Amino acid sequence: MRLFGLFKGKKKDPAPPGDEAGVDKAAVDDTTAPQEAAEQEEQPRLDAGLEKTRSRMGGGLRALFGGRALDDELIEQIEEELLLADTGIDATRTILDTLRREAKRARTTSEVRDILRRTLVDMLVPRESEPSQPPPGQPWVMLVVGVNGSGKTTTIGKLAQRLQAAGHSVALAAGDTFRAAAVEQLQQWGARVGVPVIAQKTGSDSAAVIHDALAHARSRGIEIVLADTAGRLHTQANLMDELRKVRRVIARFDETAPHETLLVLDGGSGQNALVQARQFGAAVDVTGLAITKLDGTAKGGIAFAIVQETGLPIRFIGVGEKPEDLRPFDPEAFVDALLGNE
Repeated sequence: MRLFGLFKGKKKDPAPPGDEAGVDKAAVDDTTAPQEAAEQEEQPRLDAGLEKTRSRMGGGLRALFGGRALDDELIEQIEEELLLADTGIDATRTILDTLRREAKRARTTSEVRDILRRTLVDMLVPRESEPSQPPPGQPWVMLVVGVNGSGKTTTIGKLAQRLQAAGHSVALAAGDTFRAAAVEQLQQWGARVGVPVIAQKTGSDSAAVIHDALAHARSRGIEIVLADTAGRLHTQANLMDELRKVRRVIARFDETAPHETLLVLDGGSGQNALVQARQFGAAVDVTGLAITKLDGTAKGGIAFAIVQETGLPIRFIGVGEKPEDLRPFDPEAFVDALLGNE
């Protein structure tokens, strides 16, 4: 099951005999022309969502594209704007080193832009991209982690809505039993989307709730389980221990699961998001990232810093409030939205 493909096509036929996993590979891998056209139509929405970051990064880059010589003054200006967009020291150094080395050989502004675009896209391509697969008869499991306020539960709801629209069966596990309103929030999403939510009362054992959700999904042939967890910081040792317990329980249910551990980060938190990526990566086996709230910040450059340091793939970005504003991450579309049309 290709994660990005889950959002690119509607499942048309039931799984063939012998394919108990219930995943329609034709739908998952569908990359038809109508879908590509739809994705192209979404670029203006992405452009609008990243407007603040584009403006923050834009002055020096526009000067560069305008034919200004790549002198020390312009390099310093670009460096300042990249750092203010929270691109990070290491990622900024990589960008500037490439510009110094290659842009001098460029004969036209268009060639300079192409060099910069290629550099930025390459920086966002992860070392490892595809999630693991469940064995036949088992649901595909995404464990969602992150600090409170990052948009974790909302991300789950939006993913559930998109998966439903793509024709997949989904169950939600209300594993955040620590925060009083978390279960209710997830239940509201379940009712809105029309998917079952497996929950217990506040204070219940999170691992038990998620185990119940996995059993429910397997018994009913549900393809995908999205499991919420309590928001936590690295200083909350009891909650980090609970998260490790959740992973052990899931692995006992299916040794290949969770097939994705998605860390949700608030893009507006800038360098704090990078700190969180380090901390969660040290505590659990994070396999993918979702960066939310990029429409409300000029710090979208943090995406480069996080991928540069961790090598983790960005699976989704959030650029607005609507479900369609949580979008599968495309490095080329992201960079094009940052560079604009200058």
